[in-house]
Amino acid sequence: MIPLLILPDLSTEDRLLAQARGGDQVAIMRIYDAYFAPIYQYIRLRVGEAMTAEDLAADVFVTLIGALRGANPPRDSLRGWLFKVARGTVADYYGAQAKLPETILDDWISAPTDEQPEVQFLQTVSNQRAQNAVRMLAADQQEVLVLRFGQQLSLQETADIMGKSVSAIKSLQWRAVETLRSILAHGSLEESA
Repeated sequence: MIPLLILPDLSTEDRLLAQARGGDQVAIMRIYDAYFAPIYQYIRLRVGEAMTAEDLAADVFVTLIGALRGANPPRDSLRGWLFKVARGTVADYYGAQAKLPETILDDWISAPTDEQPEVQFLQTVSNQRAQNAVRMLAADQQEVLVLRFGQQLSLQETADIMGKSVSAIKSLQWRAVETLRSILAHGSLEESA
């Protein structure tokens, strides 16, 4: 199972980012310690291979260090910036429209979640049916569900990462959930997976 990871609160994040922009090496290490696991988990969901995910996650932090030393460091949402770089890194490696690998998707569906209605709905059907249903979604619908419910990111953070407006993310999330409901309600799933 993929564990739910807790990201630092925004005030801590803002303080760390300001210190890192000032060249504080301890702050950079704290950012790495706080964000490597969520970034790795996000990338692992996309590429499926642990070693590749580790390498790509490390690349995200190399990019961060380069940006902090350059003229265009992250200014406000550190977590949004890191996930956006991670998304770009995966797109460069794996392709922007790639769907989630099946074995990793299986782990994500089985993960414990909170009390959001969309997630509760998924939990009411068998894991196999839910896994098959999620596999039928478009890549961007899969990604929005992972970011919103798997990584527990806000609508704004998800919008920034995916390069869309908040209203587009709301719409994409709604369509993903409605598509899942429709697939599951009509039993139009293949039972082989």
